[in-house]
Parts: sequence; C-alpha cells; structure tokens
Amino acid sequence: MARIASLTPNATEITAALGGLSQLVVRSHACDYPPSVCTLPVCTKVNIDTTLPSSDINRSIKGLLTSALSIYQIDVPLLKTAAPDVILTQSQCDVCAVSEAELSRAVGDWFHNGIDIVSLKSNQLKDIWQDITNIAKVIDANDRGRALISKIKVSMTTIDKKCAALRSRPRVACIEWIAPLMAAGNWVPELISMAGGINLFGDIGSHSPWMDWEELKSADPDVMIVMPCGFNLKRCRAEMFALTGSPGWEELSCVKAGDIFLADGNQYFNRPGPRIAQSLEIIAEILHPHEFKPKYEGTGWERY
Repeated sequence: MARIASLTPNATEITAALGGLSQLVVRSHACDYPPSVCTLPVCTKVNIDTTLPSSDINRSIKGLLTSALSIYQIDVPLLKTAAPDVILTQSQCDVCAVSEAELSRAVGDWFHNGIDIVSLKSNQLKDIWQDITNIAKVIDANDRGRALISKIKVSMTTIDKKCAALRSRPRVACIEWIAPLMAAGNWVPELISMAGGINLFGDIGSHSPWMDWEELKSADPDVMIVMPCGFNLKRCRAEMFALTGSPGWEELSCVKAGDIFLADGNQYFNRPGPRIAQSLEIIAEILHPHEFKPKYEGTGWERY
C-alpha cells in the first residue's frame, strides 16, 4: 500500500473517506479530521500568530508575501524520514495551506524522485469530484472514489430539489473574512443557490473577493452568514466586533430580523471535500428553518 503524506486538511479527509486512513504517515498542522489523524506526526507549521485579530492576521500575511517569505514551514527532514510514496498538496490558495509551489521550493528535486504528487485545486463543486477521483486513482481506490462521489451527489441533490420547490429565496451575504471584509467565492455561491438562496457576493469558481463595508451595507442582505476561513464558531463570535461596530450595522435588514448566523468555516466551508454535503445542509438549515431540522445547530452553525 502507498504511504501518504497529506499537507492539506481536505486531502486528509478525502483519503480517510476512501479507506486510506491507515496509509497516512504524516499530516499538516491543520489536518484534524477525522480525529484519529491527530496522532500522526505533523510536518508543517504556520509562520504567523493565528491568535491575533483578523486584521492583524491579514497584515502579517501580506507582510510575508510582500517580503517573498513563506506563510508555512515544512519539516523537510520529517517528511523525508516518513518516506511517502504519495504527497497530497494543493494549488488553489497560497494562503490557506501549503501549496505545490511551496513544497517544491522547500524540498527541491527530492519529491520528484518516484513520488506521486497530487495537487488539489477545487474552485467549484465539479473540481471536488475531480480531486476525489485523482486521489482515488493514485491510492488504487477507483471504485471507492466513484462510490463516494455518488453518495455525496445524492445527498446534495436531495437538498437541492427540496429547496428548489420552496417559495422563499432570501438574499444572502456570505462573509469569509471579517477584517478586512471578504465575501465567500469558489464553491460557496453554488451551495447558496442549491440551498434556495440568492448569493449577493462572490462568483462560482472565482477566488473570494475583497469588499468594503459600504458595498455590504448598500446590498442590505436578508441573511448574513459569517464563515471566516480557519475559524470555528467560538473564534468567529469573538471576531464579530469588527462587523458590529461598523456604521449603520443596526440598520441592516438582517440585523433587524435577527438573521445573522455564524458558521464553522474551518470544519465545513473552507474544506472542499467529503463534508461538502453537510456544508450545504447547514446553509439549508439556516435559510429554511421550517423545512430542515437543525441537525448542525451548535456545532456547524449558530445564530448571532
């Protein structure tokens, strides 16, 4: 069996869902699901203080990028000692996880020496299916890959059809970063549409766009879902002061109606993998509480 090094959380989740959990030999610092992977050696770390407020994290990242320095550090000796046959990385976002380019800079030609590199690049839902297919192929799990994709699609189609029959289609603003403001892009606009909402910011398949407060205020969304990249519910709530202190916050329709929601971006919305169906269900629960039982309330989402 192939020995697998996973440098990104969604790759780890896909591998586990394909039955390859026992083949993982090292993981990234962010790989924490399923929980059993937390016993694996960690071969990456982040070079910024992630406990800082959102605005300071953003400033630190920009500073590193401007100086051509890496956001992440790879433990090359550990990675080489683990002797993987397969390395799973990503090329979708240089900020979110170790990228293929960063891996190449860190280890040079070593990882080209008989090692299969699978670089994930999920910009929209169809790319997630391709990423699953690519990992399944390299770990000899093609049948399981097709079965997994089919299972996820069936779950999502069921929700999609149910929401399509509903009259209510609230206008939704999804916030992926609080300070400065960033809307959710990539696969999230697809999820909003499938869950029976009208997505106000961000385009399907495009990177998450920066936005300003006046733009958000002018759109006056019916519902706001705050899902900061890498933040759990507790951390998301702690950062909300940057939004609630904005001029005219109390005038927003979603604020008056009490339709501000926090979502676990770290576990669901920033990980394009097997739990994308749960991400869709979370949005459906938020937008249509009378039609969907609150299965994930308190764990995947909560009202602000």
